[in-house]
Amino acid sequence: MKYKRLGRAGVKVSELCLGTMIYGRQVEEETSIQIIRRAVDLGINFIDTADVYVEGQSETIVGKAIEGMRDDIVLATKVYNRMGSGPNDMGLSRKHVFKAVEDSLNRLGTDYIDLYQVHRFDSTTPLRETLSALSDLVHQGKVHYLGCSNYAAWQIEKALRISDLHQLEAFSSSQPRYNLLDREVERELLPLCLEEGIGVIPYSPLAGGFLTGKYQPDAPLPEGSRGQLRPDWMKRYQTDRNLRTLHELRSISEETGLKMSQLSLAWMLANPAITAPIIGASRIEQLEENVEVIDHTLPDHALQRINDVSKPEWLLQQEARRARMRR
Repeated sequence: MKYKRLGRAGVKVSELCLGTMIYGRQVEEETSIQIIRRAVDLGINFIDTADVYVEGQSETIVGKAIEGMRDDIVLATKVYNRMGSGPNDMGLSRKHVFKAVEDSLNRLGTDYIDLYQVHRFDSTTPLRETLSALSDLVHQGKVHYLGCSNYAAWQIEKALRISDLHQLEAFSSSQPRYNLLDREVERELLPLCLEEGIGVIPYSPLAGGFLTGKYQPDAPLPEGSRGQLRPDWMKRYQTDRNLRTLHELRSISEETGLKMSQLSLAWMLANPAITAPIIGASRIEQLEENVEVIDHTLPDHALQRINDVSKPEWLLQQEARRARMRR
């Protein structure tokens, strides 16, 4: 396993982060614990969860799985979503953040959280209030580093300026949706994170399984797969561009001997803005397959082919404008 600093923070995290959103629902507790411990055996020291995942069960399972090796783990969780029926049981107010962190600590069975992330932007709470509350948690030792998830570039920039102006703790990481089929964050967010030294830990790097190769043309959808259970999701991904991307990945997979999922992860890891993609695993074999990508470096021509076939329309238009300006 290889390790990187989390942005400008001093802590080092594995180049793959284990996501635990499905543990306690799609994957029962015993299997979840086995997968988490196998991930640690394979060198993954970075585990991501959230209070809202399976109504707190994911945090409880993670806490059980890392018992006895807590200090070897960089543990990340999140706050924002509704965790009760009261008017202050969600959001990023000081009141909710203070209660939520205590609840997460109890479920995780620990007295500190390495990376505490705001799950999304809260337009109803002043950003300074949230950052002040989070800074207090750092000063109390309950939290070591701060991060954000699902923030736009302008929201991160605003948060950084408030932190700088008021001498508050700043975000060390950003957790956006990012994969070959959804490259929107390349417009502004990734350049900002590179400029400001923000670590990027993308979720859904395999587009919910669409990039794994399990959806074959003119073949029945796998039983119990997301594509079968959610036809609306499947229809959204089955665009001409996405199908061309899958076709090219299959071709490169045959040439290189790498799985399609490994190609997608390798493409992402080659991006200097990326710290650690968040991988999900419902089986140990699936986890081991994804971890193998760390030992493979794709040749430049393969990376270029993947990059070219997956370019979104906005990026093609941007490149065309630049080409016209150079004439």
